[in-house]
Amino acid sequence: MVITGKSLDRRTFLRGTSAALALPLLDAMTPALAVEAPRPTRMGFIEVPNGIMNLNNEFAPKATGPLAELPPILQPLADFKDRMLVVSGLDNQQAAGLNFEIAGDHPRACTAWLTGTHAKMTSGLDLKAGISADQIAAREFSKYTQLASLEVGMESADVIGSCEAAYSCAYYNTIAWRDEATPLPMENRPRAIFERLFGAAGTDSQARQVLRDEDRSILDAINQDVKRLRGKLGGADRGKLDQYIEAVRDVERRIQLAEAQSKDHPLPSIQGPRGVPTVWSEYYKLMTDMMVLAWQTDMTRVTTFQIGHEMSGHAYPEIGFGDSHHSVSHHHGDPEKIAKTTKINIFHMKLLSYYLDKLRSTPDGDGSLLDHSMILYGAALSDANLHLYSDLPLVLVASGVGGIKGGRHLRFPQRTPMANLLLTMLDKAGVPPVDKLGDSTGRLDLGLTTTAAL
Repeated sequence: MVITGKSLDRRTFLRGTSAALALPLLDAMTPALAVEAPRPTRMGFIEVPNGIMNLNNEFAPKATGPLAELPPILQPLADFKDRMLVVSGLDNQQAAGLNFEIAGDHPRACTAWLTGTHAKMTSGLDLKAGISADQIAAREFSKYTQLASLEVGMESADVIGSCEAAYSCAYYNTIAWRDEATPLPMENRPRAIFERLFGAAGTDSQARQVLRDEDRSILDAINQDVKRLRGKLGGADRGKLDQYIEAVRDVERRIQLAEAQSKDHPLPSIQGPRGVPTVWSEYYKLMTDMMVLAWQTDMTRVTTFQIGHEMSGHAYPEIGFGDSHHSVSHHHGDPEKIAKTTKINIFHMKLLSYYLDKLRSTPDGDGSLLDHSMILYGAALSDANLHLYSDLPLVLVASGVGGIKGGRHLRFPQRTPMANLLLTMLDKAGVPPVDKLGDSTGRLDLGLTTTAAL
């Protein structure tokens, strides 16, 4: 280890004539012989549409306590079993319809998932819900980052008007709410996310367009600054820098390839804007890779990822059939549709495993990004066939954060609000205590007990 009396400023950028790039945490950013500050906790929230199959314990184990053999849907997460909690028994009663409300289970469910509040039935601009847990965290963590939060989606938010009954499509398009009247759009364009992360304030947009037109990388524009910085770093930092630069280059190359394919081979059946990879799993990986970079550079510490709109009709030919997700989730007891829904759920879980592995392999202080993260994964409905919002399917990957012990299945009493889990997560992440979130009634005991609710 090379010890100097100087440190590199935490907010150092690599700069060129038309681009700037944030740096990941390097040893050189810590003063010589100083005690390294605790790594910040990152929070991620990932919602999948149309529930998760659990008619025959496909998702949640039958027994509580230590996770032994994982059910079929969770098997792709076997490598992360010791880091995760399977949480059962939590409800979202705010997704229930009021006496005068017709249909609307899907928009109410996804709105309540992180807010614990009831979505006002309206197809106009007078939307009403409540602040979501991710935005409570963002208000605190934005004191230290350039972006308060990053909202990412896999389907276009351009649909407007009424989507189900008299509920505005705005309810479908997001799970993040800045306040009770302000839904935050989920960005589904890879190029827009990339430029939000790496297009520094003040960068000339025309100059960036020139780079794109010339098929040049942002990294080409800062090449000289990279060489200069490498010469000042020790071996460990050079390794971190090289890994980071290669990750950025890979993401940018994949975006450029998707844009080129979209120009040459229009695919009207593919949802989303130009520049989306034609293979859905590659699209997912590209979006999660950018979320990893956002945490690696400490551009933000909060990400919200909506895999699909509630009632999503997306199909997954990659897994062997072309039925839409929403249609097979309404299985009516048909074994074939149940099997297809389960297969979709397993497919999603395999991609979650990819994301977790990326976080685990990305250094962060004395550990990895995964060591310093809390990631909640689940659905706003349990059985989509009956539109149930009780006993929600939830997995929390957070072992090591806030003293949480992984490798267990916890079951809480019926009618325990999911908002209680969200409040507990905020506490564990170091967010100043919040008295109440939506319909919360208290905190959860995520310690060694398996049934206690505080």
